[in-house]
Amino acid sequence: MLVAIDCIIFGFDGQHLKLLLIKRGFEPQKGRWSLMGGFITNDETLDYAAARILKQLTGLTYIYLEQLYAFGDPYRDPTERTVSVAYFALIDINKYEEQISHEYSAEWFPLKRLPSVIFDHKDMIEMAKEKLRYKAAFHPVLFELLPEKFTLPQLQTLYEDVYDAMIDKRNFSRKMLSTGLIVKQKDKEKNGSKKGAFYYKLDKRKYRAKFDAFLNLIPNPQSLK
Repeated sequence: MLVAIDCIIFGFDGQHLKLLLIKRGFEPQKGRWSLMGGFITNDETLDYAAARILKQLTGLTYIYLEQLYAFGDPYRDPTERTVSVAYFALIDINKYEEQISHEYSAEWFPLKRLPSVIFDHKDMIEMAKEKLRYKAAFHPVLFELLPEKFTLPQLQTLYEDVYDAMIDKRNFSRKMLSTGLIVKQKDKEKNGSKKGAFYYKLDKRKYRAKFDAFLNLIPNPQSLK
């Protein structure tokens, strides 16, 4: 039996939440879109193997990476019995764009327009989306997807993409500001409108202190419409 790692890599470019896929380089299903993946060696822990595979395929290091679930259907891989341990990662696309290796035809796709993927990778992606929604409701984990400076409209767009729901602007701003996690800056981002929107920065000390606190940021997205 083989043990593999598959990485579901979420990224945000300031406008859309996206997923990073590669073209599979070998049979079966060579040339089809696939999650980043590879096999664990005999002397590796799961977390070490996930970090190694991610670096090997994308060049990415020191990013948010969390174990998701083990997929072990006996027939998930048609060639050999393979158990896959899935991880999901969160990155700011603009920060890491130059690091991503294009040797494997890596490409970003908006979550709402994903191509067909191999094996049970669609199930992995759906489970990762649900896990991300759950974590984002109680922890400020989505800040891992943002640049150092961001606007409230960008932050709201990210939450709306994650939950696939429209969120009331005033309620969202009030709730985010009440957490004390973000600090208003003096400068503005003016590409979106003449008036512009103030930049904010994450208070990293409070972020680390409150990460495991029950924040209840988005208890029910439907209630914020």
